[in-house]
Amino acid sequence: MTDILVLVEHDAGTPKKISNQILTAAKAKGDGDVIAALFGAGAAAAADKVGEYGATKALVWEGAEADDYATEPKVAALAAAIEASGASIVLYAADPFVTDVVARCAVRVGGGVVADAVDLELDGDRMVATKAIFGGDMSSRCQVQGDRTQFVGVKANSFQAESSGGGAAEVTTLDVSLPESATRARISDRVEAESSGRPEMTEAAIIVSGGRGLGNAEGFDLVGELADALGGAVGASRAATDAGWIPHNHQIGQTGKTVSPSLYVASGISGAIQHRAGMQTSQTIAVINKDGEAPIFSIADIGIVGDLYKVIPPLVEEINKRKG
Repeated sequence: MTDILVLVEHDAGTPKKISNQILTAAKAKGDGDVIAALFGAGAAAAADKVGEYGATKALVWEGAEADDYATEPKVAALAAAIEASGASIVLYAADPFVTDVVARCAVRVGGGVVADAVDLELDGDRMVATKAIFGGDMSSRCQVQGDRTQFVGVKANSFQAESSGGGAAEVTTLDVSLPESATRARISDRVEAESSGRPEMTEAAIIVSGGRGLGNAEGFDLVGELADALGGAVGASRAATDAGWIPHNHQIGQTGKTVSPSLYVASGISGAIQHRAGMQTSQTIAVINKDGEAPIFSIADIGIVGDLYKVIPPLVEEINKRKG
């Protein structure tokens, strides 16, 4: 039996969607216990909820240092969780902040890392990860070699979060000893991003993106209407963000964010390889573009050749009508 440790990210005591997805995957793909590791303020409250998605045990450390200092305290906590759990496989969210913690911990414990997995398969006591490579044109199967801890990063929306029907996880308080070096870099201030009321893009099940074909910044008002009708997030191509039509944190692509939603709607986006690299693993891709020869149609599941300013308004109207 192979136990799997899942590094659970949480927000004010509520596990994040991606963490619930990974817990579900660990339960489905593994053959041993699923152990959740939770750190920082609210970790105990979040631990009460991880059992719903398959965790049988939870290791909790609510040390203030997890939130007050950069990276190192969580590295020490993760190393302590690995030792306490005895797990040889660690699954985590493929997110830049989490990856920073995992990379440092892997060096500390002599482990190996496979990043950006879109599927998992247990082979004995080894976790085999499927990754999309070359902008999603090919896939590869990777695993950590040798008798060492395996760290596998899982991309958002690669799995559906599903209730396992299980009870509460057995919670254990983790004893974390911090070296003096762990508190060298303190977080002095936090600035909360203004909420748009839409889902966070990297976790969104639906994303509507706009590109150069919008013609101007006002075009994103239309993109936003479709996103709101579908309950999704708003994304953009690099051309749109470079033009100043929408902030760069909406950019999807090789130099932006990588997403994998259930539905990706590309409106006015030609489909340069740099953009496709950031969204090509989406489950369903719908394209609206008046250029029927645009490269993005080659990866589309649904394509509409037409003026987006004539296509989107009646589409929004019909969606709202059906919702009503």
